Amino acid sequence: MTSIEHRQLKGITIKNIIVTIFSTASIVASVMATYFELKGDVHEIRSNQESQNRINDIRLKVLENEVTVLQHNVEQLNRSIRQEK
Repeated sequence: MTSIEHRQLKGITIKNIIVTIFSTASIVASVMATYFELKGDVHEIRSNQESQNRINDIRLKVLENEVTVLQHNVEQLNRSIRQEK
């Protein structure tokens, strides 16, 4: 038991400690990478949703204006019909 890997500290070998530290570091790195990837995806989705909301607002305004014009045309037609009678 001259090797450092086989020395024991109260039943725990140095090798086990090193493996545990590297495993923990690997897990933390994986979790952080996944977190930042998801954070980027959420930002992209939010940006796309804001753009879609703007487009929908513009479409709604155009439709509202068209309805207003059509209502005005219907009123004019009704007036002309009343005048002909």
